Amino acid sequence: MKGTAFFSGGKDGLYATYLSEKQGIEIPYLLALKTTIGTSPHYENLSELKKLADAMNKELLTFDMAKGSGALSEFIASLDVDYIIAGDVFLEDHFKWVEWLAEKSGTRALEPLWGRNTFELAKEIINAGFEYSIIAVNKEKLSKEWLGCTFRSIRDLEQFLKANPNVDPVGEFAEFHTVVLKCPLFEKSFKLKPAKVEEGERYWWLRFRLVRA
Repeated sequence: MKGTAFFSGGKDGLYATYLSEKQGIEIPYLLALKTTIGTSPHYENLSELKKLADAMNKELLTFDMAKGSGALSEFIASLDVDYIIAGDVFLEDHFKWVEWLAEKSGTRALEPLWGRNTFELAKEIINAGFEYSIIAVNKEKLSKEWLGCTFRSIRDLEQFLKANPNVDPVGEFAEFHTVVLKCPLFEKSFKLKPAKVEEGERYWWLRFRLVRA
């Protein structure tokens, strides 16, 4: 069985990819979306995300959502895969959208993180060997000083949550966004090199480089 996984370079999508592969699903394609709902800190760093895809020996595909969800479903159908894989936990509207895409493209939706306790999930991701850094923060929820904050241990997670008790442990409500620097899917690990802090309508976010650790 084969699948394509939504990909932003963030921890949730990559952990969903990791769990799906452990179930025996081959994932040759990673799919990055250019959104129409404001600046995407992930897509703005697409050249660096390509390094992550290369480290997994996977093909990075892109799709401009200005073409619409119907065109996206046709694009997914053209890939001849069995599954669409996503890393949603609580966001029901996005979950239903992925299910709709699966129906329209003749595939099945696979959401291995759905409904999980997010504190336990965050710990599980770290314990599985994932290291990740914050590359964007919601201006209403976090200060820009948290940009570049890196999670390598449960202690890092606990200290972050102690300082920010109203923030979801995995940032499920868009409090922050991440990029993965190390995980079992990668043939090599990376270091985050911030280049510039940018301000968008909702986020403070980083332009960054990923260099080999």
